[in-house]
Amino acid sequence: MEYTYEDVAGMIDHSLLNPTLTVDDLEAGCRLAADYHAASVCIMPYYLKRCAEILAGTGVKASTTIGFPHGGHCTEIKKAEALRALEDGGEELDMVVNISRVLSGEWDAVRDDIAAVCEVTHAAGQKLKVIFENCYLNDDQKIRLCKICSELNVDWVKTSTGYGTGGATMDDLKLMRQHSADHVQVKAAGGVRDLDKLLEVRALGVTRIGASRTSEILDEARRRLGLDPIDSVTPGSGTTGY
Repeated sequence: MEYTYEDVAGMIDHSLLNPTLTVDDLEAGCRLAADYHAASVCIMPYYLKRCAEILAGTGVKASTTIGFPHGGHCTEIKKAEALRALEDGGEELDMVVNISRVLSGEWDAVRDDIAAVCEVTHAAGQKLKVIFENCYLNDDQKIRLCKICSELNVDWVKTSTGYGTGGATMDDLKLMRQHSADHVQVKAAGGVRDLDKLLEVRALGVTRIGASRTSEILDEARRRLGLDPIDSVTPGSGTTGY
């Protein structure tokens, strides 16, 4: 498959969600994403405002999580989280479904939960990714979520938080692409750790991945494409991987 550096870099949401990352790590991680021209930085909510300040004018979007990582927050809390994130400069929000309610078959409540966050996010002109946490679900539940998200016009369906018992699988990505509307994109999270895997999921129609090994993936892309290495990365910014 032919690709450009921009194609590959534009698929990566640089993940800065590990709770042990320090402020210095978060600062360096934001600058790394800017240097490599990633699609976005997905950062812990408390640091989103600073992340948006660092990324202003770079073309890299500031993003954060909602109801993370277990999805069990009350809908009102998820909505409040979303509103605060949007106020802090969030351009893309990654929300976790209420996994307990999915497993309980409470589909009206699941739909209302997603709709509440989707409504305020789209009203602000920003985008929403909905995390299923597929490792806990069967195929029927995944398909039902794809249909709900398609009806609500969310922007992405996403496989995983990266903190469950498993991450993105090829079978799940195929299923999500097959059962989501054309206007809903698919994001893979958990397990896409190198360029070859990124290209493999790209071939399935995946448009974003969550990654903490951004520099390693993009350094390899530049090497294969015959491009000069990135040499403007902030010292210490490689400490963000986990």
